[in-house]
Amino acid sequence: MNKAADAARDPQLEIRFGQVGLAQLRLRDTNPDLVHERLIARMAAAPQLFERAGICLDLSALEHEPQAAEIRAVLEAVRRAGMLPVGLAHGTAAIDALARELELPVLTLFRAQAKTPAPPPEEPKAPPPAALDLPPAPALMHHHPVRSGQRLYARHRDLVVTSAVGAGAEVMADGCVHVYGALRGRAMAGVRGEVSARLFCQEFHAELVAVAGVFRVFETIPPELAGKPVQAWLDGDDLRFAPIGG
Repeated sequence: MNKAADAARDPQLEIRFGQVGLAQLRLRDTNPDLVHERLIARMAAAPQLFERAGICLDLSALEHEPQAAEIRAVLEAVRRAGMLPVGLAHGTAAIDALARELELPVLTLFRAQAKTPAPPPEEPKAPPPAALDLPPAPALMHHHPVRSGQRLYARHRDLVVTSAVGAGAEVMADGCVHVYGALRGRAMAGVRGEVSARLFCQEFHAELVAVAGVFRVFETIPPELAGKPVQAWLDGDDLRFAPIGG
């Protein structure tokens, strides 16, 4: 009897790997009181979005290698603010060791920016043989309304929605997101860190917009954007918005 095969067919238990919506908290300070204060202020802008939300800690911006006691205090501050830390962003071997000590997983989907010195210049090498020039993956097309509670994710490509995205719905893509209808939910472009990704929508009423992890929550839509065709993009670390054709 093959126990591994029997376990894989167990009807009572099924393990799957998939895209999970997680916020990423990049820490620049491990003072737990400061972390708690800033999180409370950010959550006040959109409590329904952040309350009991899962969050991944990115420690790559810290100027020192944090100790387990420091991060335990930060984790408690995050929990007191109402969010649920679920792991650390993948980074260095030290982060992996810290995660083991804290009994937390390392989430490889969220790759922290490693602070490593530039490698020394290498001797010129002969160019490799030209790779086969494959066409990019076509955009994921969705022709129906995306309703509250639904989530669409376009992996390694753009997402095109030719209908409306309702409040409480979520559309995500590794590339650009196009919504040819009203956008009332959340839209995230460049979710794996593609800073050149953009969001385009025909009628802007978004709850949240993010590009490469930089996000903005909208309690009220600015009048120059409300109901208009809008695009969003990253300019350095700033998320910019502008009417299309304006």
